[in-house]
Amino acid sequence: MARSTKKPAKKPTRKAAPQAAKPERPKPEDIILYSKDPRTKIATITLNRPDQLNAPTIAARLRYSDLIHRANVDDDVKVLVIRGVGNNLGAGADLPEQEEMLNAEGDYSLLHEFRIGADEGVKYPPKGSYRYLGQLNQLYANQNFGCRSLQDFKKISILEVKGYCYGWHFYQAADADLVISSDDALFGHPSFRYVGWGPRMWQWAQTMGMRKFQEMVFTGRPFTAKEMYDCNFLNSVVPRDQLDATVEKYALACSRTRPTDVVVMQKHFFEIMKQYQGEYMGSLLTSWLEGMFPAVRNDAEELTLNKETFGKGLNNAVKDNDGQYPPEFRLSRSGRKAAK
Repeated sequence: MARSTKKPAKKPTRKAAPQAAKPERPKPEDIILYSKDPRTKIATITLNRPDQLNAPTIAARLRYSDLIHRANVDDDVKVLVIRGVGNNLGAGADLPEQEEMLNAEGDYSLLHEFRIGADEGVKYPPKGSYRYLGQLNQLYANQNFGCRSLQDFKKISILEVKGYCYGWHFYQAADADLVISSDDALFGHPSFRYVGWGPRMWQWAQTMGMRKFQEMVFTGRPFTAKEMYDCNFLNSVVPRDQLDATVEKYALACSRTRPTDVVVMQKHFFEIMKQYQGEYMGSLLTSWLEGMFPAVRNDAEELTLNKETFGKGLNNAVKDNDGQYPPEFRLSRSGRKAAK
């Protein structure tokens, strides 16, 4: 019997669904703006990403650190004002940028956080190791990486707060010399709910007082501007329409008092006080706690960062988690208004 020379038909191959392109993030120079007035010696850092609640990308956070370092050296600067564009100071870091870092699946390098290029021959520790997150969180205790930079600023820093002051933006409130807030602001750290700690906890507890800070940590609820003022965390609380003028008044007063050399000497005095109280030790301790995050076993009803979480999007998972709390304990303004 003759063998057929006809080739069997190929089975149709299923094409993989094209992956959605990741949104291109703006340049760090567009997110973190900087200006200075040598006449008044007042410099201003402006967080300019209002459509994303002024969330800094990793690159923008590093630029923020570099600008504070430059202002520290610059003889044209005596006072540094930090503010945000839009209705909020900010609600923390860029969550979509952090999804791959937090997702337990897949391999992911954090070399860019360390200012190390992927082509420089450095191998980053794998997921599942303590060093994977541990090294990163220890980095957050370093003044050169944007989470603790204001703590080591030797001139006068003033933070203008409005709307949300959460997460990374709350770190800045811990470290600024003066904090001026609108009366509609909310303060806190979302990670108290789904991690349990934050890098600046020691300083927050020192400033707010242990009892009230424990309430913030254990309930996960945000505090209002009035509550934070009553905790001695804020210098002034004003209506939103008076915020800019009040910050300008403080900045001008600070720029006109005593020579810059005296200000730097004063800041050294206050820094010694903070270090006697254990500020840097607290940064190292909380960085160790954060590095232990993968070893924490979550309760069933809590927000767990796993495949299911990232399947529906981290932002959506955080919103679902927020809905489990009483309205007045919720982080989002829309959620707080839902029951009114």
